[in-house]
Amino acid sequence: MSDTSPIPGALAPRRATARFMFPHPAHWIALGFGSGLSPKAPGTVGTLWAWLAFLVMNPWMSDRSWAWLLAGGTLVGWWACTMTARHLATPDPGAVVWDEILAFWLVLWLVMPTGFWGQLIAFALFRFFDAAKPGPVGWADQLFKGERGKPVGWAQGWGILFDDFVAAGCTLVVIALWRFLWG
Repeated sequence: MSDTSPIPGALAPRRATARFMFPHPAHWIALGFGSGLSPKAPGTVGTLWAWLAFLVMNPWMSDRSWAWLLAGGTLVGWWACTMTARHLATPDPGAVVWDEILAFWLVLWLVMPTGFWGQLIAFALFRFFDAAKPGPVGWADQLFKGERGKPVGWAQGWGILFDDFVAAGCTLVVIALWRFLWG
C-alpha cells in the first residue's frame, strides 16, 4: 500500500467550521471558543485569545484558582481535543487551539507580574517554540503523533496538549535564564 492509498474504513478529514463547532461542547473548548477557526495562523490567534482571557480573569484569580483551572482544563482539554480530533478525522488539527490556550495561561501565570513588554516577549518565545518545534518540543510533538486517516485515540489527544506544555516549559526556562543572568 503506497502512502497515498486510502486506508480501508478511514474517515475523510473534515475542516473545522462554525457549523462544526456549535453542536458539541468538546468542539467549543478544543477550538478555543472560535479562536481556532481563524483562516490564518489559528495557533497564534488562539494564543492571543489566551493572553486576553488571562488579563480579564487574572484580577479575580488566586494562585490556587489558576492551579485548579489549569489542572481541570488539562483533563477537560484532553477529552475535548481527543473528541474534536476524532470528529475531524485528523490526529492534530490546526484549528484545535485549547493546547495553546492552556500552555500560554501557564506561562503567563508563572511570569506575572510583568508589564506589556515582558508579556510580549513571553508570547513571542512561546509562539517560536510552539511553531518551530526545536529540540524537546519536536520530540514531544512526535511522541504521540497519529497517522492521518487512522483512528484518533486518547494518546493523540494527549499529544495535542503535551507538545504545547513542553513549549511552555522551554519558554519558562529561557525567561528564567534571562532573569537570572540579566535581571
